[in-house]
Amino acid sequence: MDAQTPVPVPPPGCPAHAAGGRIPLYGPEFAADPQAYYAYLRHYGPTAPVELAPGVEATLVTDYPAALQLLQDNGSFRKDARRWRAFNEGLIPPDSPVVPLLAYRPSAMFADGAEHLRLRQAITDSMARVDTRLLSRRTEQISDYLIAQFSSRGSADLLGDYAKQLPLFVFNQLFGCPAEIGDRVLFGISGMFDGVNAEKAAEVFFGAAAELVALKRNDPGEDVPSWLMQHQARLSDQEMVYQLALLMAAGTEPLRNLIGNTLHRLLTHDAYAYRGGLIDEALDDTLWENPPVANLAPHYPAADMEFAGTKLYAGDLVMVSFAAANTSPALATARQSGSNRSHLAWSAGPHGCPSKEPARQITVTAVENLLNKLPDVELAVPEESLTWRPGPFNRGLTTLPARFTPTAPATARTSAREETAARTEQPSAARGAERGGMWSSFLSWLKK
Repeated sequence: MDAQTPVPVPPPGCPAHAAGGRIPLYGPEFAADPQAYYAYLRHYGPTAPVELAPGVEATLVTDYPAALQLLQDNGSFRKDARRWRAFNEGLIPPDSPVVPLLAYRPSAMFADGAEHLRLRQAITDSMARVDTRLLSRRTEQISDYLIAQFSSRGSADLLGDYAKQLPLFVFNQLFGCPAEIGDRVLFGISGMFDGVNAEKAAEVFFGAAAELVALKRNDPGEDVPSWLMQHQARLSDQEMVYQLALLMAAGTEPLRNLIGNTLHRLLTHDAYAYRGGLIDEALDDTLWENPPVANLAPHYPAADMEFAGTKLYAGDLVMVSFAAANTSPALATARQSGSNRSHLAWSAGPHGCPSKEPARQITVTAVENLLNKLPDVELAVPEESLTWRPGPFNRGLTTLPARFTPTAPATARTSAREETAARTEQPSAARGAERGGMWSSFLSWLKK
């Protein structure tokens, strides 16, 4: 930056106003306006110094070409979190809310080289066995059921009542997952991404995954965990737990945000007033401008190096801001003339998302079915009153209040809702996990 260039000012509310140094990617100020933070971070160049949580420092890549270079360079950068120097030196608080998501696990996310190829192949081969037509039918059935729970009210929270529930139900089916395990999976994933009671959330999450592995060893079926167990990679029980945990985390939390963020875009942008043929466009625009995972892809330099004009040392934590890279002003012209799907929301390189097509299929089906069933749905509150979940990793709303013309419920299928209501009136010890009641109700609803 030369002497003629004014020094950039941190966004309003940013603690950098007082403290200087690294820019914090947590707290309500960041959640309310992350793009203001990314605009400020770009003044550092392709990379910027950030703080993910108190005492947790990282280098964040905010430039699209630099991000793509890092994601595709598995020689200079490694994914194995056991290389994280600050963690190894005891500089990271043991109770830091970001540790459960970033600390090493024996999964494909943290593997390199031949070990990564072995684990990744088992995952991609197992996911490839999912019948796409059946997936669409199942997603639509789940969507119908969830909409039936609130359509007669004329109002709903499209996050809590719909976008949050649908991925869990879909993965319950794909994974042959009992409802009580699925409920704990969602609790654990949400806590780990939000950094709220993250240590306890991780304990619950991985415990649920271990129970699912034990269940499928004894009673395999036509589902992803059973196919993963049968794969020629011959995964151990421990490897099974962490591959399933990776798939569930990558499948439910980001998908919840993607459905919610796409609905948010459709309800708040006049350009999508004719929604029927624009869902794909709205989805792609969401992936560009409001991706469900904003900052992640932790990497570690294998040796001291210079990258994008920044000196990095072996074991430094380097992360990619998909949200900042996708919205770089330099990309505006190129995006108009190029592919609308060349964003980095699915990551890229050897660790790119292996399930982006099923995720896209589920999202389009869920959004399309909701708009078909409730064609006049609209936001029930001013857009500026909406709040976003905290944390450096995810990008998702806390609620999405909507209103619409109430629909008369079908008599036969109203009974499922009544059964759920009856269960909620019983003492908690008698009715068990809340999700169990909903899942049982859904299964009964399917038979009517």
